[in-house]
Amino acid sequence: MSAVISAKMVGELRESTGAGLMDCKKALVETGGDFDKAIEILRKKGVASAAKKAGREAQEGLVESYIHLGGKVGVLLEVNCETDFVAKTDAYKQLVRDIAMHIAAVNPVCVSREDIDPAIIEKERKLAEAQAEGKPPAAIEKIVEGKVNKFLSESCLLEQAYVKNPDQTIKDVVTEAISKLGENIIVRRFARFQIGA
Repeated sequence: MSAVISAKMVGELRESTGAGLMDCKKALVETGGDFDKAIEILRKKGVASAAKKAGREAQEGLVESYIHLGGKVGVLLEVNCETDFVAKTDAYKQLVRDIAMHIAAVNPVCVSREDIDPAIIEKERKLAEAQAEGKPPAAIEKIVEGKVNKFLSESCLLEQAYVKNPDQTIKDVVTEAISKLGENIIVRRFARFQIGA
């Protein structure tokens, strides 16, 4: 016997996830009305659809300015999407503002791993090798890779744990927004200014 899926249930799931009505109904039917499992199905579907959108061109968007801590820290951030329509939505504006606030709080070095100078990565590698000296060769390799990856995840905006929800990275937040808004979204660049730094 299958559970009865009411319009109210579908509406609540749509409100919670931002997914389309038919997708919400299908997810609820598939899970027998289990709200949490339906959310999980929609998230997986959203991540898959976000991956499909990754190659699409994003030339619209916003430049956000954010001033924090009584004028001691400021951020300029460019985030692109595909259409002006999405760029004007409250959800998109909030996403861009939240990323700017994160940058002000956490001070990333760059947007992604590809943006870091290879010489800096090599310097981190040499430092990690020196710290692991005296350990077995197999262990040294794992220690070095671990320390380099930790450095990159702390330095690169997209890999940092999101200040509002440390269980998510900034990349996860952007991917979630792509699935909700239906367009490719790219964090293009940022500049962070701090008095006395």
